[in-house]
Amino acid sequence: MKYLHTMVRVKDIDRALDFFVNKLGLVEVKRKEIEAGRFTLIFLATAPGEPELELTYNWDQQEEYSSGRNFGHLAYSVDNIYDTCQQLMDKGVEILRPPRDGYMAFVKSPDNISVELLQKGEALPVAEPWKSMESKGSW
Repeated sequence: MKYLHTMVRVKDIDRALDFFVNKLGLVEVKRKEIEAGRFTLIFLATAPGEPELELTYNWDQQEEYSSGRNFGHLAYSVDNIYDTCQQLMDKGVEILRPPRDGYMAFVKSPDNISVELLQKGEALPVAEPWKSMESKGSW
């Protein structure tokens, strides 16, 4: 058995791609437009050949999608949790759970998908301003 992808529904494809590609750094590896079903599938990954995130865009969706308890979060490891969080903040992404421990942070996509960022390897030494930052909202 081989893990292939996780699917999340998005209301605004441009907004979702801005978050996952321009801010988080994933790359688009393939796209399928299914005119008969009126939906688009966009597959993103950290690099070609890696497990994928499938964004499903239903062309006629008007309302925001609600969050289901059956989905928890996406998780990605990063080389430097502090640098990654600072880069995301500089791009306008709110850090909901700052990496106070030098290891873990949470952000959300525009469609309210929780994304966990984990420091690759051991936790970094605890440092400011992260150490003093409070968590915000839900993550």
